[in-house]
Formats: sequence, structure tokens, C-alpha cells
Amino acid sequence: MAAHHSRSQFQRHFRRDEAPIPFTIDGIAYSGRRGDTVLVAIMSVTDRLRQSEFTSEPRAGFCLIGACQDCFVTLACGMRVRACTTPLEAQMAFITRESGNE
Repeated sequence: MAAHHSRSQFQRHFRRDEAPIPFTIDGIAYSGRRGDTVLVAIMSVTDRLRQSEFTSEPRAGFCLIGACQDCFVTLACGMRVRACTTPLEAQMAFITRESGNE
């Protein structure tokens, strides 16, 4: 099963020396940097935030200022958070697709 987390949309130019913050996406370990939002951390290591719950198409956020609902991501505990305004915390675990979907 090949992971879709191969291409990042963002390239880090600042805060490269900040402390790494470990997190996982669909069970795969990554790290962001201190001060990252969830959106920046995820989009720095992959090409999408999640799959659409309606069409299974990739989603990457829309307004990026907390006004829409396009960047909501699901934590492994089932809680949903707005990726563009939520600070990344150590050991966050994200689920970006439903079980069995590629």
C-alpha cells in the first residue's frame, strides 16, 4: 500500500532551526516545527490535508484564515480541528482518509 504523503505543497524557508514537533498522518511519523499550525506542518510534508468526505478528492484548505470549513482535519481520537488556526502539538495523530480508501 503506497502512502500518498510524498509531495509537499509548502517549502520551509523560515524557522528551520526551531524545535521539531513529532506528529503522525495515517500512522506515518513526521515532524513539524515549533510555531507551526497544523496546516503548515501537514502541508510541509504532504500534498493534501485530507480527502473530501463527499467525493474522496484531496483537500488542502481554502481561505486559510479560519473563515471556512475546508481545512478541518480529524485527529485519531475522532475530534476535528481547524488546521489553519490550530497550533501543532507534539504527538498529534491525524487521520486523512477513511479506512480502506486509498
